[in-house]
Amino acid sequence: MLILASKSASRQAMLSAAGVAFTAVPADIDERALEAALPDAAPADIAAQLAEAKARTVSAQDPGALVLGSDSLVVVDGRRFDKPADREEAGAHLRQFSGRTMELYSGAVLVRDGLTVARIVDCARLSVRELSDRFIETYLDAEWPEVGHCVGVFRIEARGPQLFSAIEGDQFTVLGMPLLAVLAALRDEGVLPA
Repeated sequence: MLILASKSASRQAMLSAAGVAFTAVPADIDERALEAALPDAAPADIAAQLAEAKARTVSAQDPGALVLGSDSLVVVDGRRFDKPADREEAGAHLRQFSGRTMELYSGAVLVRDGLTVARIVDCARLSVRELSDRFIETYLDAEWPEVGHCVGVFRIEARGPQLFSAIEGDQFTVLGMPLLAVLAALRDEGVLPA
């Protein structure tokens, strides 16, 4: 039995579309407190540790189950960005991203009985085009509040592509989980046929 320790609709849709049976059980962790405890950690390590914390929390509630935790974070010019607290902050983030390259780190960790059995992190680079204030307001009129739940203030499966001039990296990583490597790990664990 696989448990996805996430309420992310995007991650759930990826697994479902790939034919993976799972149950979603959101993890109740304080992500910002965990990040604050890792001030000097590399972004890839933070994404993995957040994913692992989610998986461990849910694993403690369901002995024997294989639990998948996943998390993403965005770095622009060396600064980490969290999900925006409100629409005003979302607009501020978009103005800071304008004309810069966004590094999106997506981590996934599999845990069984409190033991980590797989740890995967991938990075995609997204070139944000120059965004006018008019575009930002029109974009947020259409996408808020949904993008308030998204690091980077975008949903690539919705109007998010309008933010970018180029994307380098795996599409699944951009969606929030390095799916191909996760599927390989699930095969290794016997959840999927080899």
